[in-house]
Formats: sequence, structure tokens, C-alpha cells
Amino acid sequence: MDKKDLKRQYKKALRPMGVYQIRNLVNEKVFIGSAFNLDGVFSKNKFQLDAGIHLSKSLQTDWDEFSTGNFVFEILEEFSPRENLDLQSELTFLEDLWLEKSEPYGDKGYNERKKTREERLQMIAANKLK
Repeated sequence: MDKKDLKRQYKKALRPMGVYQIRNLVNEKVFIGSAFNLDGVFSKNKFQLDAGIHLSKSLQTDWDEFSTGNFVFEILEEFSPRENLDLQSELTFLEDLWLEKSEPYGDKGYNERKKTREERLQMIAANKLK
């Protein structure tokens, strides 16, 4: 097998995907997310936090205050892809289930509560009136 074939196979290979959390060991707050590549998302989040550019400002603040050693990256649920499924929809659904179960908002976590369908429709209607 030549390098091009190996590269093609690597790109086609599915990585472990699913729902993960970043847990603060000091105050037990969590950040929950989902990813097509769990190994990669841990590296990405750690890089962003170390660089001070993470999207969750409250997680970034605690990371800066408590230091790297007080956080763990954990897989909550791994997802096995099946043919003819919309992987993005499946991952979003799985993440929503974990968000509903864990409620990682406010004092319990770093996630921002997602807007309901009605709230999103109201925002769209308000923008059209402007």
C-alpha cells in the first residue's frame, strides 16, 4: 500500500465520536459538548483554554484561576455511526439528552441554556420587524 492509499484510508476512517464533558475538580462544574472526533476535541479545548480563547468565558475564567491540573476531560457517551443516518443530527440529539439530564448551567456548569424553538422564532420575527 502506498502513502496515498494510507492517507485516503485515514481520512475515510471514522474517529470515536460522541458526547464529552470537561469537569472542574474544585467545584464540580461541567462543560458538556459533542464532537465527531473525541480525541481531537479534547486537544482543541485544551489548546483554546491554554491560549485563553475558549468560547465559554466562565470555563475560561475558572481554567485560568484553578489551573490545568484541576480539570478532567471525560467521555460521557460514545456514538457508533450507522449508514443512512445524519450524524450531525444524531450527535446534537445525544448532546441535548445529556444537557437535559445534567443541566450544566449556572452554578452547576459552564454551558449556556439553548433557546427553545419558540424563543428562536420570536427572535426571527423581531429581526424582521426592524
